[in-house]
This record gives sequence, C-alpha cells and structure tokens, in this order.
Amino acid sequence: MKISIAQFGLGPIGLETLRLAATKPWARIIGAIDIDPAKAGRDVGEVVGSTDGPWGVRVYADAATILGQEPDVVMHTTSSYLANVMDQLLLCIEAGSSVVSTCEELAYPFRKHPELSRKLDEAARKEGVAVAGVGVNPGFVMDKLLLTLSAVSQRVDSARAVRIVDASKRRLPLQKKIGAGMTVEEFRAQVEAGVIKHHGLPESIAMVADGLGIALDDISETIEPKIATSKVTTQFLTVEAGQVAGVHQIARGTRSGEEKIYMELQMYVGAPESSDTLSLSGVPDISLTVPGGTHGDVATASVAVNSIPAILDAPTGLRTARDLPLHFLAPNAQP
Repeated sequence: MKISIAQFGLGPIGLETLRLAATKPWARIIGAIDIDPAKAGRDVGEVVGSTDGPWGVRVYADAATILGQEPDVVMHTTSSYLANVMDQLLLCIEAGSSVVSTCEELAYPFRKHPELSRKLDEAARKEGVAVAGVGVNPGFVMDKLLLTLSAVSQRVDSARAVRIVDASKRRLPLQKKIGAGMTVEEFRAQVEAGVIKHHGLPESIAMVADGLGIALDDISETIEPKIATSKVTTQFLTVEAGQVAGVHQIARGTRSGEEKIYMELQMYVGAPESSDTLSLSGVPDISLTVPGGTHGDVATASVAVNSIPAILDAPTGLRTARDLPLHFLAPNAQP
C-alpha cells in the first residue's frame, strides 16, 4: 500500500521535497497547503513545474481540507522557528498524521523550548503518531554524522565540526537570511533583532552532547559578518566589496569553562571552497572531511523524503534525527 503524503509549505525547500517524493513509487501525493494566493487553488503538478503535466491534486490555503483526508505523513517546510509553527504541527498531529519537518528549532528543541517539546510529545503520543525535525544542518552533517563517527570510539573527550558553505549556489531566501548585500551596520542591527542567523548550531551541540553523554554547563553562540573582499554576483543578487557576504557563526558547549564541543559555520556568497570537516578527540582520534561539502538544499529535501518510511516505523511522540535509525536512500521499491 502506498504512503499518502501531504506537503505543508511550498517555498523552495517544499517544492524540492515534493518533486522528490513524487518520484517514489511508494508515495501517493494527496495535495499541498500554502497560503500564497499565487499557488492556492492550482494543480500541484503545475506549481512544482512538473514535466508530466497536472497531478490531479490541488494546493489549498486551508490546511483542514487536506488534513481531513488523514495523510499518513505530512512533509512540513514553513519556518525555522518552532513557536511560529506550533499550531501547524498540532493540526497535523490532530489529523492523525506523522510529521517530517524541516523546522531547524524542531531538530533538537528540548533545551530551548522544553514546554513546546512536552506539548508536541504528549499530543503525538495521544494520537499514536511520530514527529521529527530533520534536515542537513541541523539534523545530519554537524550532529548525526558526528555521532555516527563515534560508533568506532572507545572514548570521546571532545567534538568539533566546521562547515563552510558557498551560499552563492543556494536559494534566494537563504542568501537573504544570511545578510548577503547588507552593510555591516544593517547586518548587526538585524542580528540584534534576531532576523539574521543560520538556525541550528545550539540544537546540534545539544544533540551531540546528549548523544555522547557529555554534560554541559553552557551553550553559547556568536554571529559575525563575513565581508566581501571583491564583487560577487549570484543568480539573485550582487554583493559589492565591503558589503556583507554572509555569516560566520561559532557555537561552543562548555563544562566548567572547558570547551567540549565546538561548531563553526561560515556561510557566505563567494566562499572559495565548500567543505564539511568533523573530528572527535579521544580513543581513537577521528577526522572526516567532505570536500565540496554537502549541498544544503538538495540534501535537506533528500533527508526529508528518505525519513518518511523511518518516521512511520518510529515510536510515537516527539523524535529527533538522533532517535531515528540511519535512514538510507529511501528505495524506489515499495517499502
């Protein structure tokens, strides 16, 4: 029997997850939800730009129309902030649907949002479904992959992850989210307002700490601008020399003043070379570098779709990427 799937949110990531899910013979797309009047009411296949023509299902502004069909899974891709999507997630849960969400704060929400985490967990258990925040970062590169490396460790004393991303190859909303093209003064004002940042480093540190059994006293984070040294033109915008090219974020997990987990993200347009470098200090020391890095947009859609069979097999309640088994490429055969 095919898995019935609804898509909640049709931004760039939502469109990408929907296109990928539609290629799986085990998936049955029943519709999508988006309040954008340019999308609502149209055929989903038309909105995603399918070359196969109309899909025979529609985009609805009213979530209840689709959720009333009780999809097995909702792919949720609307916001980075957990508080902003709680009502959406609870609607999906109350419809009896499991949820795979790309909300970064949902990746590991227990430290920052304990009450919201409890509410989601209780609601999901009551309805007999599972909910998880997934993605590439947080959700894989700087946390789950790092934890996976520890499988061959006898002891881990500290952990480190450095991710460098050339944002010129990414979607426009992300380039805007990291402040590309702003002045330094504009950037700092937007950081202060909580608008400019990549979400997820503190969540990744908490996930890794809990997974490795490292007790932390504090998790801190700094956000600084990366300044363009020369003009950079992307598909969407131009950054002049001296303007902000993106973000340089560092998060640290410490115990008694000692750094136990270090995570650094440099995400800016014009980065000379993308890469992901992970290391564990202990017995033995382990290091892994992914040359070229992991493409965030492609990988996020892939993780979301590949998580669908796993979320249906997961215990009920609020789950995380750490809880789910390694969900390999979801096969093209019936699961």
